[in-house]
Amino acid sequence: MKIRRWASTVTAVAVLGLSTITGATAASAQEAAPTGYVALGDSYSLGVGAGDYESGDCKRSANAYPQLWKAANSPSSFDFTACSGARTGDVISGQLGPLNDSTGLVSISVGGNDAGFADAMSTCVLQGESACLTRIQEARDYIANTLPGKLDTVYDAISDKAPSAKVVVLGYPRMYKLGGSCSVGLSEKSREAINGAADDLNDVTAKRAADHGFGFGDVRPAFTGHEICSGDEWLHSVTLPVDESYHPTAEGQSGAYLPTLESLA
Repeated sequence: MKIRRWASTVTAVAVLGLSTITGATAASAQEAAPTGYVALGDSYSLGVGAGDYESGDCKRSANAYPQLWKAANSPSSFDFTACSGARTGDVISGQLGPLNDSTGLVSISVGGNDAGFADAMSTCVLQGESACLTRIQEARDYIANTLPGKLDTVYDAISDKAPSAKVVVLGYPRMYKLGGSCSVGLSEKSREAINGAADDLNDVTAKRAADHGFGFGDVRPAFTGHEICSGDEWLHSVTLPVDESYHPTAEGQSGAYLPTLESLA
């Protein structure tokens, strides 16, 4: 009986000790889990068009979806390096510094400037339908043939610098509701071509993101019914200041971009 009772005691102590060690290990792993958030990208990421900007050339908005996500989730650290006008090369050369092993979440939208979004929209507004259709086709050719490699380079760099991070790539909305309430401005063919280029950009970005194991946040469903010419726009048309033209409003950031990020983060 004594031997049996002693063996039972030893077993209980061993099990208790193992549980304590296992619990401590789990707690330690939980404490060490990467929880920092880094927001990369272009003007759609930093909230141009949403108002309430910080000082500086990048024009980061307090109403941008990264700021809203940070306020709601309190990450252990937050770095907002997105900048207006950024192309893929700008992200690599100037935005990746905060990424490291403790980064748990990265968000990014990039590619629109590489494809010449601003120039294409200026052409469409100022030079008429024929020039618009030609310029948009040039952008679509770039998206199909050149942009995939540019995105691969950015995504590889993010993975290298933040190997433990969940990466969410955010897409772009369609600009126009076709057959909508706009009676003046661009022709319907021009609006259709611009929407088609946005679809191409999203399709290419989604494929490259998936091939890198990243999540892709398609904001087009959330913007449906809120495009330009919808009567309930979450996107600016031509406006002042000019750089806010064709960018999401504060409602577009909070009503479309933020919930899309939240669904994947």
